[in-house]
Amino acid sequence: MSISISFIQILFSIVCILFSVNFATHYFEGGSNWVNTAVGLLSGGILAGILVGCDFIFKRFNLRSFNTAALGLFFGYVMAQVILFSLGGVMGWETATAASMPLRFLVYVVCAYIGMVMTVRAAEEIHLSIPFVEFKQMSLKKKDILVDLSILTDPRIIDLASSGLLDHHLIIPRFALKELYAQAETGDENTKAKARRCLEIIKKLESLPSLDLRYVDTDFTEIKDPMAKLIRLARFLDTHIITSDINRIQQSSIEGVRIINIHMLSNALKPITQAGEAINIKIQRYGKEARQGVGYLDDGTMVVVNGGAEFIGESIKAYVLSVKHTSSGRMIFCNAAEEGSLLTDQDQDYMTLPSGQEIEAHKNFLAL
Repeated sequence: MSISISFIQILFSIVCILFSVNFATHYFEGGSNWVNTAVGLLSGGILAGILVGCDFIFKRFNLRSFNTAALGLFFGYVMAQVILFSLGGVMGWETATAASMPLRFLVYVVCAYIGMVMTVRAAEEIHLSIPFVEFKQMSLKKKDILVDLSILTDPRIIDLASSGLLDHHLIIPRFALKELYAQAETGDENTKAKARRCLEIIKKLESLPSLDLRYVDTDFTEIKDPMAKLIRLARFLDTHIITSDINRIQQSSIEGVRIINIHMLSNALKPITQAGEAINIKIQRYGKEARQGVGYLDDGTMVVVNGGAEFIGESIKAYVLSVKHTSSGRMIFCNAAEEGSLLTDQDQDYMTLPSGQEIEAHKNFLAL
């Protein structure tokens, strides 16, 4: 990819320089002399630099945006031609004259600007209509999802794919698949075992008939970091990324790519416990405060039970007092059944803390 772009940049730079030198030596006073040649070389170099600079400016634009702008430019050109044809018939213009050139230029510029702006703003409404038949761009109705290698180590991706939510959306890059095969053959035993588990999950995903798992061959050989390469591919294909690595989110916010994290998705789908509801919980350890016990639900949610310290290792009934949501998950505060449903002073103090202090209070409130 980088070699092709470099070749195109060099080719157009040479064309710009040759054109500028030819123009300067033929149309400038003095003809083919060193001054005009130098001016042509300098002008060509500046023009080539502008072209290369435009490549950096428009690097974040995808092919869909370019096609939309080009279509708007065409609409603007057609509108300008219609306006000039009408004006020519009214004002008796036979050919383009020097007097009419400023007006023609103004009409072309205004129409081109209006056409491009209107087309870009209404990009999702563009369609070609035939009587009783309408063609629409179907790709705008969905956004594909690139698979990060970390998600392939989490068996939950199979259950998520079996649910039907990811049908016709999942894409695996070929360069990630090659990396897995390389890891399965070389490296230490842990790396080999991890790579083989990932390959097994891929085979199970391929066996799902409705999933329609796809592969993409696009690669960026100049990029060595796997995540940077994946984000570059997501920007190129205009897709999301699904991962199980929590550290991906900050990098994606910089790059402008949405990351779907399976852990956050799992937390969002956890059942919500209501205040006053009775739950059965096994007390596993002591809390920081006196007579407090700590247990965990099947999904890993931490449960703090007032009066639970007397039942370490036992399963008891507790009544939910409140549910707190933090960045690390959900915490449930309860009273043991024998304690009734009264809130302790420490619970009251905790519940009145500002939301920004909840995590710090959690660390000080319990013995982690």
